[in-house]
Parts: sequence; structure tokens; C-alpha cells
Amino acid sequence: MEFLEKLIPNVLPKIAEFYESCWQTLYMVGVSGMISLVLGIFCGVLLVVCAPDRILQNKIVFNILDKGINVFRSIPFIILLAMLLPVTRFFVGTAIGAKGAIVPLVFGTVPFFARQVESALSEVDFGLVEASQAMGFSPREIIWGVYLRESIPGIIRACMITLISLIGLTAMAGAVGGGGLGDFAIRYGHARNQADATYLTVFVILIAVSIIQGIGSLAIKKTTH
Repeated sequence: MEFLEKLIPNVLPKIAEFYESCWQTLYMVGVSGMISLVLGIFCGVLLVVCAPDRILQNKIVFNILDKGINVFRSIPFIILLAMLLPVTRFFVGTAIGAKGAIVPLVFGTVPFFARQVESALSEVDFGLVEASQAMGFSPREIIWGVYLRESIPGIIRACMITLISLIGLTAMAGAVGGGGLGDFAIRYGHARNQADATYLTVFVILIAVSIIQGIGSLAIKKTTH
């Protein structure tokens, strides 16, 4: 305790609040990450299979999705947070706290993840797709059995990169009342000049990123063939 009192003297009196901030960050990353995972893979698949000369070629769907993703990716996240306040209140009933950060986090993450998935699927040898078509495989069977199955390492890598980026977005959400570690660091580390609060927050985030990278690298190694 004496060591901790010297190391983080300003954090110890509010350690319960720090634990709560850790839980809020975990909640935001977990919930928005799961939603973004589903929507991002869906959008990424559509971008690939609806592209010109692909198995479900559809210019309207492709152009709408492609342009929409480009628009949302071009908006800085801090501006996106403010822009989506009415939408956030409509869906979750509040625009503050960890719950209120979920909607903008999803809108900020899905376009990024969808592009990552599109890139991973595009690396699949199109000869495999053509061979599957020649064997009479349906589009659904090609998507599941060729595109997604052959892209597992790439999709895992995309998930790892996206989760790490998402942790950074949750910290940014803390700047506008989103809660979590970002809010803790800003309120105490920046506003009250308590450096130990900032350093401890950065340390916890580094641990989280290292865990994600470690698990992701192991999963990529296991699924690469």
C-alpha cells in the first residue's frame, strides 16, 4: 500500500470510480464490437459479391454501400458523436454515459471494419470462386464455403485491428461524457493535472491492446493454412 500511495496517490482515493471506468470501457468495446462485427462482415461481403463482375453483381447496392461507407469514414469521430446525438437519443434514450456512446461507436466502427473485411475477402483467389460456380455451388454456398472460409485469418486480423481502434474511440467518447477510461483520464489527469490518473489509464489501455494482439496473433497462426 505504501508503494501504491507513492505511485498513484491521486487514484487510490477514487479507486472504485477507476474500476467503474474500466467496466464502462469494457462494456462499450464489448457491445459495440459485437454489433460492428455482425454489421461489418455483412457489409464487407456485400461490397465484394455485389461489385462489378462478381457473383451477385448489383451496381445500385454496391454504389450506395460504397459511397455511404466513404462518407462515414471521412467524418472525424468527435464530430460524428455530436452529429448523431438525436439518433442516439432515439435508439437508447440517452446521449451520455457508456450506453449513449454505443450508437456513435457502431457508426464509427462499421465502415472501418467493413473495408477491412472487403480487403480480406478480395484476396481470395477468384479462380476458386469460378471453380465453385462451375461445380454448381449456389451464391450462399460460395460466400460461406469459399469467401468466408478462405478469409478467416484475414478477418481475424481485421477484428484485431478494429478492436484496438475501438478502444481508442471509446477514449475519445469520454471527452464528451461517454464515460470509461477516457472520461477518467480527462476529468482527473487533464482537468485537475493529476498525472498518475493519466499514466494509469494509459497503462491499462496498453495491457488491453497487448491482450487483443496476443489473442489475435495466436488465432491467425492457428487458422492459417
